[in-house]
Formats: sequence, C-alpha cells, structure tokens
Amino acid sequence: MSSFEIKGGCHLKGEITPQGAKNEALQILCAVLLTPEKVTIRNIPDILDVNKLMEVLGDLGVRIQKLDQQTYTFQADDIDIEVLKKKEFRKKVASLRGSVMIMGPLLARFGEAYIPTPGGDKIGRRRLDTHFNGFRNLGAKFSFDPDLKAYHVMAPKLQGAYMLLDEASVTGTANIIMAAVMASGKTTIFNAACEPYIVQLCRMLNCMGAKISGVGSNLLTIEGVETLRGCDHTMQPDMIEVGSFIGLAAMTRSDITIKNVDHRELGIIPEVFGRLGIKMDLADGNIHIPAQEHYEVETFMDGSIMTIADAPWPGFTPDLISIALVTATQARGTVLIHQKMFESRLFFVDKLIDMGAQIILCDPHRATVIGLNRQIPLRGMRMVSPDIRAGVALLIAALSAKGTSIIENIDQIDRGYQNIDKRLRELGAEIHRF
Repeated sequence: MSSFEIKGGCHLKGEITPQGAKNEALQILCAVLLTPEKVTIRNIPDILDVNKLMEVLGDLGVRIQKLDQQTYTFQADDIDIEVLKKKEFRKKVASLRGSVMIMGPLLARFGEAYIPTPGGDKIGRRRLDTHFNGFRNLGAKFSFDPDLKAYHVMAPKLQGAYMLLDEASVTGTANIIMAAVMASGKTTIFNAACEPYIVQLCRMLNCMGAKISGVGSNLLTIEGVETLRGCDHTMQPDMIEVGSFIGLAAMTRSDITIKNVDHRELGIIPEVFGRLGIKMDLADGNIHIPAQEHYEVETFMDGSIMTIADAPWPGFTPDLISIALVTATQARGTVLIHQKMFESRLFFVDKLIDMGAQIILCDPHRATVIGLNRQIPLRGMRMVSPDIRAGVALLIAALSAKGTSIIENIDQIDRGYQNIDKRLRELGAEIHRF
C-alpha cells in the first residue's frame, strides 16, 4: 500500500491542465461494446479505475490499441460472452463500480449480461434498482445468484418503452440509454440524469448512429436502431479536478491557472466556490485563481448561515462536497455542508478535526464548518484515505497544514486523479510517494 509524505505550508504557482473526466470515461468505454467497428477515444485519463475497466474490456475480447498517452482505439468484433461466467473475471469486475455499465451494451447487442455485485467507494448505499427497473421496462428478465453474488440479465429482443426513473441516477441513466439505443421502437426516459457525462455519452452514441433527442435535459427520447458504427470521440476535462484545484489554490494561498476548461460544462461549480469567497477569473478557456490571504463565506440575503448542498445536475455535484468542506475550514465565516446523496461521505471529517479544524458533524449528512480564517493553521498528521474525493480533500488539507503529513492508502486517490503528486510538484508542492 503506497503513501504520500507532504510538507505543508508551501505556496504553489503555475499552470495545471485537468485530465479527461473519470466519470465520463467509465461510460464511454462501456459504449464501445455496442459496435463491432473501431472506436477512437481521446483524452482518456491514466487512472486506476479507467485502466481496470480497460482490462475488463480486454478480457471480454475487445481489441485495444494505444495511439498515444491519452488516445486509444477499441474494436469489439470478437466478444466472448462466456468470459462473464469465469470466477477470475467476476472478481475483477466486482472491484470496480463502473463495471456495472457493461450490462446495458451487452444486453442490447447480445441479449444477455452477467455481472457480480460491483464495488467502488464505500460512501454509502448505492443501489442498482434504477438499472434493473429500466432493463425490466425494456423487456429484460433478471435473476440474482446469492452464492455467486452475481446478476444474470436476459432479453432476446429489447422493446422500447416509456419509463419514469425512481431517481436521477447517472450510471443508471447511462446503462438504460446504452440498452435502449438498439431496442425496437421508441424509448422515453423521464427524470433522466443530465450531467455533462450523460450529455457526452449521448453525443458519442448519436455520432455512432443512434437517434437520441432531448440531450442535456431530463427527458430523453430514443428511437431504436439496428446497428451502430464506429466513431471518434474526445472526452471533456474533469470538472471534479477543476473544483479540486480551485479549493487547493484557496487553501494554500496559491496563484494557479487551470488550463483548457470548458466553462459551459462546469454548471454552478465556480459559483459555489465563489460563495466561499474565492476569487477567480474565467476567460479564454482558463480559470485563474489569484493568491488570496483571506476569503470570506457569504451569507444568504436574510443574513442566515450559508448552506452548500449537493443535488442532481444542474445542482452541485456530490463529488465536490468533500472539497468544499475542507476549503471552508480556513475561510472567514461559517457554512453548513449538507451531503444529501451518500450517508457515509462526511465521515472523513474526524481527521480534519484532529488536524485542528472546527467542524461539528451534526449527523451522517450534515456538518457545520466554522472557518478559522487562517488564525489557527491545520496540523500535519498521519491519516488514511477512505475514498477518492475524501482522499484529495485530505491531501489539500495536508498541503495547507503546518508540518508534515502522511496519507496512507493513496491507491484510492490514484483511482481518480492522474499522477497527482507529479503534477503538484510541478506547481511547487513538496509531496513524495513511498
């Protein structure tokens, strides 16, 4: 198990370019299973979760060719469905949450999918009902083997249908879309997730010959087609990395420019960090965050305490709640952080409290952060990364802290952030892997 040693208190300076979006990559890579033709994907992040999914695709028979550091071609013209039943394959798939999205493409193209209970971050309950209810609506039947902890889904021919999703699940919406694009007739999905990742998936599928309308809204209409062709797709910059770098700049009093950012795809992320008092300049596809000695949390117009809460898109993404929380610890003012979607995501705050942060954990979903306004710096300490986003929040805290910190279990961070230690060293951070 690898660790980071971080010497805190350094002021960073320079330019950093966000990687391709992790959450988009997991959907896009699964979509290559929908066609036997060659698919080219650009700006793929070199991170553990994505590399694991590429291994899964390779085991299924997808031919993968690396063109450069971030560009690959995929050709799924010789898929072996029987691999799905092998113990070694099930074990590999079970370690990766995003693997659940191979079900939709396999069901659409081959009429069958078999997958174990997926893994991923232990951030709370992440049920699969939305996925299976969507497949059921399309005419699929499924069973669960408790001994193997695996699902078997079958549908000789999918039939388009109207469905109202019980929740706007991103992976659920993606899975259902990929199943529906080759179903017979018309499929209407209401209460669909409309995150930029879903928009990108729909753009890619339409480029492959799918007929999806309503892209970017929560009402999608899909006219089924017989076959899909290959395409060339470029992934967007990772908005979670963008938000993480904004928080990093504020916490470490750093002058950082985030390059090649599509401002239109960030939603209210800049606005939320602006409410924490962080100044930034959005222009020419870049975000410049100047060094700030102090930043002050806004209050609501009636004078009440600022609340930052996650919500389905276009609300504030839950993946940045941890970053907003740690950034607030050194602001001037008080903010209530409300993590609505996952009941275990705030449990890392005990480590921040041990570092000297003033945080009241109200319940599993809410934490009140009393900003220290840099009057009392955080203290370096040894800690363990519990999940991807909390791990980066702790990394930001360590970079701003007085003294040296050790973060263990950084494989969690590597799952979502590409070469983060190397990229931060280029900005002047004292961080080493061991």
